[in-house]
Amino acid sequence: MTEKKIVAIIQARMGSSRLPGKVLRDIHGKPMLQWVVERARKAAALDEVVVAATDDPGDDILEQVCADLHIACLRGSVFDVLDRYYQAAKECQADVIVRITADCPLIDPGLIDLVVQRFLDEKADFAANRLPPPYKRTYPIGLDVEVVSFSALERAWKEAKSKHEREHVLPYLYDEPGRFRVLVVDNEKDLGACRWTVDTQPDLRFVQEVVALLPDKENFTWLDVLKVVEEHPQLKEINAEIKHKTVFDVDERAKEERKDHE
Repeated sequence: MTEKKIVAIIQARMGSSRLPGKVLRDIHGKPMLQWVVERARKAAALDEVVVAATDDPGDDILEQVCADLHIACLRGSVFDVLDRYYQAAKECQADVIVRITADCPLIDPGLIDLVVQRFLDEKADFAANRLPPPYKRTYPIGLDVEVVSFSALERAWKEAKSKHEREHVLPYLYDEPGRFRVLVVDNEKDLGACRWTVDTQPDLRFVQEVVALLPDKENFTWLDVLKVVEEHPQLKEINAEIKHKTVFDVDERAKEERKDHE
């Protein structure tokens, strides 16, 4: 597709506040992390897929799982995830980095290809198929793809100072209009209210039941998932009460900033 080396870095850790160890929870006979790895590996745009775990001893098990999957497990800071990404990208000699999180087992390889292609075509510094407000999410939660050039990631790594910017990896790229060339890839139909990520036990049950109903569990697309959900509307009730975590839920600085504007 391009001379550039494009690497997907899957962000993973065992320490989840709402569902500890969720990245290794079973979905149809495979740990969730394996689903994410195998789904990402199907994307034609990617030259390599790696996992970026933390250097916390609790993540030693992730290193072993990655070894079993024959995938590199690069480890770094628990809280400075921007540094973890930068160091992993540098080690992989990546020109373009695709950020994926390990709690998205239904991630779509075709959607990864789409966002990467748009990123390359429009010569963006950063492209994503979802951004926080005031942007509007149009793809289901759990299909999130972020693409960034190594040079832009490196600049963010050097310049980003706040806890919020370090912990959430890429806000520095899009927080200030005009700082970088930012591209948002939207879906034609607004499906942003659909929740397909795994943060809680009900989320996990939702995904387990969806996968059980997929005719082809290896080569499905996100549209196949949508078809299952639309044909079985009761599935949406499983995790309908779960509120999506935002930056305001996990970052004290952002909470204070929001108070200042209320």
